[in-house]
Amino acid sequence: MKNKVVVSAAMIQDCPVFLNLKASLKKAEGLIENAARKGAELVVFPETWLPGYPVWLDNSQGAAMWNHPGARSLYRILCENAVTDFELAQLSKMAGKNKVDLVMGCHEIDANTLYNTMVFCPGSGGKAVLHRKLMPTYNEKLIWGWGDGSTLSTMDTPAGCVGGLICWEHWMPLARAAMHAKKEVVHVAQWPSVIELHQIASRHYAFEGRCFVLACGTVMNKAEALSGFDSLGIDAPDARDMLASIQGRAETLLMTGGCAAIGPDAAYVTEPVYDKRGIFMADLDLNSITESAMVMDTDGHYARPDIFSLTVNEAPMGSVVFQK
Repeated sequence: MKNKVVVSAAMIQDCPVFLNLKASLKKAEGLIENAARKGAELVVFPETWLPGYPVWLDNSQGAAMWNHPGARSLYRILCENAVTDFELAQLSKMAGKNKVDLVMGCHEIDANTLYNTMVFCPGSGGKAVLHRKLMPTYNEKLIWGWGDGSTLSTMDTPAGCVGGLICWEHWMPLARAAMHAKKEVVHVAQWPSVIELHQIASRHYAFEGRCFVLACGTVMNKAEALSGFDSLGIDAPDARDMLASIQGRAETLLMTGGCAAIGPDAAYVTEPVYDKRGIFMADLDLNSITESAMVMDTDGHYARPDIFSLTVNEAPMGSVVFQK
């Protein structure tokens, strides 16, 4: 751990301009600036905030049907609005300009494959590093490819190591063990919404890893999903019809937030906030990490390496290797 004792963290609980990458980046810039004005040193966003979690997977009939026109169209629109190196450079610039360490959730594209990606941008202005979700959950496999061990990334900050996992990665015991070995002081747990089950996983991670956890979710209603789509100004009626088919009224919340900061004893530093948009601040006293480790350090004095060991493959896993 470095000299920094208390970290001021900001959790962004607001909706993007759904499916519109350019407009969402502009909104993100304003939110980051506002968080910095509030004194934030670390700013975190929810899962795939750029340009929005694919809510139709859980809410639209026919989303999993073979060759469904709406699903195909929405996938194409996501690809057209996914993060590339250009946007990564923009995010790094935002972090450096505001002198905040930034963690952003996004759709990232490589060729024609989308990934659910967590982006770490240091406030020092260094290059962004990525973590791609290792295993898309259930119907998410219709959208995202698998990450590999080469992107089990963390970010070095004045406070120490900041890392993170995405959604149901928190139920992969070996992924947790690998991250604990990286000695996180702050762990970002990205979710679509931090429902009760996700709160349990986030609190468990904090207790097991003896670190702070920032659990982040989005608030967005049906009207905001449709207005974000409409802001693209494109002719894609099948895609819009699939979004419009989501049950509920305009104000029906598709994601409910639930942002919370959790200490290494699993107690809430800030209680979960649902159904509200805003920038929610938390001061994280890192002294409590060392004090709590007296009782348990799962990658230290509470480990049994004589019995258990874990090997992590950090090599990129390409399907084709060209050799000369």
